[in-house]
Amino acid sequence: MGSKLDLQVSRREFCLASAAQSLLRSEGSERRIRVAVLGTGHAHAPSKVATLRAMPEFEFSGICEPDSSEPRGKKAFEGVRWLSMKETLEDPFIQFIAVESRVQENLGYAQMAVDAGKFVHLDKAPGRDLGKLKKLLTDAAHRKRVVQMGYDWRYHPGMQAAIEAAKKGWLGDVYGLRATINKPISLEERIQLAKFRGGIMFELGCHMIDRMVDLLGKPKRTSGFLHHDSRIQDGLADNTLAVFEYDHALAEIYVAAHQPNGGSYRTFEVLGTNGTATVRPFSPQRLEVDLREAAGPYKPGRQQAELPSEPGYRPAFLEMARIIREGAAPSYAPEHDMIAQEALLTACHML
Repeated sequence: MGSKLDLQVSRREFCLASAAQSLLRSEGSERRIRVAVLGTGHAHAPSKVATLRAMPEFEFSGICEPDSSEPRGKKAFEGVRWLSMKETLEDPFIQFIAVESRVQENLGYAQMAVDAGKFVHLDKAPGRDLGKLKKLLTDAAHRKRVVQMGYDWRYHPGMQAAIEAAKKGWLGDVYGLRATINKPISLEERIQLAKFRGGIMFELGCHMIDRMVDLLGKPKRTSGFLHHDSRIQDGLADNTLAVFEYDHALAEIYVAAHQPNGGSYRTFEVLGTNGTATVRPFSPQRLEVDLREAAGPYKPGRQQAELPSEPGYRPAFLEMARIIREGAAPSYAPEHDMIAQEALLTACHML
């Protein structure tokens, strides 16, 4: 794979790509952004393909699946054009690539896309090599490109509102965060996740660690507890807890691969001296705020916050469209992504 990672865009291709981007920006929202998907092995791939194909901001060029063992018969892939790696990376009019392969392949493919001068959406978790992630983000910055992490809950209205309440002081002094994101998983999923030391924490805990870093920043100390408590003899870390220490707060994130209907019990809870903001469940989303004294838009006592409709993947892709068309700054800087990944790998005993 080393030769692919060394791929360089020729001078002619670079000029064509620059011309394509200039045209796109000059025509503003009237111009559709050509996008391709690289890989289909990630669990999010079908939904993200369907989302991109339905959005008027994008012209969907097709899917590149380098792994011939990956199935292509999923409904979301019906009628798509299948691209070669060469077509995907060397077409100067494809400006945006969503990397949706299996996690162990994602960083390599994302690096190839950045080397080819593309903007990249990189699905979570962004690999297991912190040095390679740093190189990817650094190379993207040098090329004036953006790598957007595929964390689902960054644009979740309930979590955004809970974090806003904390950052604006409406909850008082924040001293704690508790998050749970469980789900039962299939035997096939267990086989795939057992390849990673962090197991289910690596797979799902990354979402909540990303939200924790948005709220509290870089932890001073991280402790991970990785148990295999299933009767299935696969060694998967399927019952996990991570504790993060801050100067004036503690954060705990619990993830298990056992809980029936786990989605109904997923919780993101921010605790402060003036009250608590709790998102439970994530979908359909529900935010409860319980304050001692009125603050911001909230009255004293327990109340349900009114929230806009659930966003799915559209907000992330809409942000990428603004980045490409208008040169808008991304909501999350590479520094945030590096802190979140370091915290994740440390909690998973993978650093």
